[in-house]
Amino acid sequence: MSSYTDDAVARALELHKAGYNCAQCVAVACAGKVDLDEDLAFRLMEGFGGGMGDFTQTCGAISGGVAILGMMNSGGMENPRTKASTYRLSSEVTARFTQMNGATLCGDLKGLTGGPVLRSCDGCIEDATRITLDVIERHAQSGK
Repeated sequence: MSSYTDDAVARALELHKAGYNCAQCVAVACAGKVDLDEDLAFRLMEGFGGGMGDFTQTCGAISGGVAILGMMNSGGMENPRTKASTYRLSSEVTARFTQMNGATLCGDLKGLTGGPVLRSCDGCIEDATRITLDVIERHAQSGK
């Protein structure tokens, strides 16, 4: 992995220690790669922490990565036809995260559903940040 990725992961983990939720950590740490204002990323992701409003559903770290990929890939309101390619990128992040951790639900990952703890929040933040930046890099290299 690149030094940029390592720095982004370190920053995301520092943000978590400072009180940001998992979605905010990933989105803010990756925002510079897609020319997204960090404060806007922070605000947009506020409700996604704790598995979407503390409902322990989809891991906030995944949500943060998916939001960044949408920002990168979307054609905006003028071109609503990019959603299929954005869905593919989002699917890749989710599939890779699942392969690494065995689940995508916050409650399952944190062991809140009766099973073992599969991954800590810091681990989820690290994985989602690395996967998201890898997808961005490969997307840039492919010219798409």
